[in-house]
Amino acid sequence: MRILFASSEAYPLAKTGGLGDVSSSLPAALKQRRQDVRLVLPAYPRAVSRLADPTRLPGPASAPWSLIQGYLPGTSVMVYLVDWPMYFQRDGDPYRATDGSDWPDNAQRFAAFAQAVAAISVDDAQLDWAPEILHVNDWQTGLVPVLLRHHPQRPPTLFTIHNLAYQGLFPGELRHTLGLAEDLWHWEALEFHGQLSFMKGGLVFSDAITTVSPTYAREIQTPESGMGLDGLLRARSARLHGILNGVDYGEWNPERDGYLTAHYHADDLAGKGANKAALQHELQLPEAPDLPLMGYVGRMVPQKGIDLLLEACEPFLAERRMQLALVGSGDRVFEESARALARAHPDHCSVVITYNEGLAHQIEAGADAFLMPSRFEPCGLNQMYSLRYGTPPIVHATGGLADTVIDANPATLDDGTATGFCFVPATAAALSEAIGRALALFGEPGQERWRTMIRNGMARDFGWGQSSAAYLRLYRELRGSSRA
Repeated sequence: MRILFASSEAYPLAKTGGLGDVSSSLPAALKQRRQDVRLVLPAYPRAVSRLADPTRLPGPASAPWSLIQGYLPGTSVMVYLVDWPMYFQRDGDPYRATDGSDWPDNAQRFAAFAQAVAAISVDDAQLDWAPEILHVNDWQTGLVPVLLRHHPQRPPTLFTIHNLAYQGLFPGELRHTLGLAEDLWHWEALEFHGQLSFMKGGLVFSDAITTVSPTYAREIQTPESGMGLDGLLRARSARLHGILNGVDYGEWNPERDGYLTAHYHADDLAGKGANKAALQHELQLPEAPDLPLMGYVGRMVPQKGIDLLLEACEPFLAERRMQLALVGSGDRVFEESARALARAHPDHCSVVITYNEGLAHQIEAGADAFLMPSRFEPCGLNQMYSLRYGTPPIVHATGGLADTVIDANPATLDDGTATGFCFVPATAAALSEAIGRALALFGEPGQERWRTMIRNGMARDFGWGQSSAAYLRLYRELRGSSRA
């Protein structure tokens, strides 16, 4: 099947979060299933520099953009980079300038990207190739199905919500700048409380919608989690599917991870202790093999519950009951609060205010437990990485976290099925209680139940096999419906 997968990021060409991981891993998994899947994303400078075997293609006649064709590094997935210099040839990340502020022309940038994706989708890009299925992702590609809505060669289109909180909302008057038809400016199309919503373009004009876990698919149809779009999502519920994201175990595997000091597996966990010692040394924490080390890797923003984490962990650090390693960046107020916590407890807390891929792997391997107190989490990947690395996750039971972690309660500890620690509601007190349970279990003589929990988690399979099969079934259903 010919599949065009459109995204604003794909690791290692561009990545700011989980979308970047999924946008490389899912196409690679589909390629392994012998599908003709091709990936398209903007030609950011870093993406151009990292593309394998790049070749410049002309693009449509008289168009202000061209294509750079190549391959996703380490795979046979063909990639098209949309080279539109005025929009994408700039420093910074895909959405922000180097000072951390959003690009002021993000609406124009991703409308331009949508224009190029639409052209490729109907063989207007001089490729002599057109997809049977178009798969677009998050608000950055939300205008693609809008632009194709009346085209006779329009392929069946699937839109995936990776995070409903980021909707691509812009001033309503920009619709004129973008050349959008006036009949799109109403509440059943692109208008959202007086603003222009790119997300609604994908939700309204795609043939089917997926999101990245079954629980999140249910949650976003409620007023509490629907971000103002729950009514639309309930109206489209028959075409809304929750498919759990997978993990790329080629990248995330403690048996062969190139970032680790020592490799290990479920039957021989000695290497995990060596990684803990190396991590403590790297973060300038005292080596303390018997002191639990908690890890966090993620954005320091309210969604991720970083405020809950800082409040809940402080008493444990003050009592010297654990160490804490924090890696990430985000809101300045949380970054400074994290730094202050590290200054107050230098032997028990270390903070790195940036994202570092190698350090992220080292924390998954070297920490004893991994903290994910997200207020909401569409899927989450780190908890699945943590399970494979024998690092029990401590999670707020929401979205994909609820779908992937089995709480260590008396029943699951007795029957040997626990894989981590879950808490509700999303409060510092509830998180503190879960951390307390983890510390108590870690501290049991012999750690027999802790090690059983580790091995349970390491045995769970969240690879892309089942998830890619589910997407392929949905693609075939969409293709069949379009031919009916």
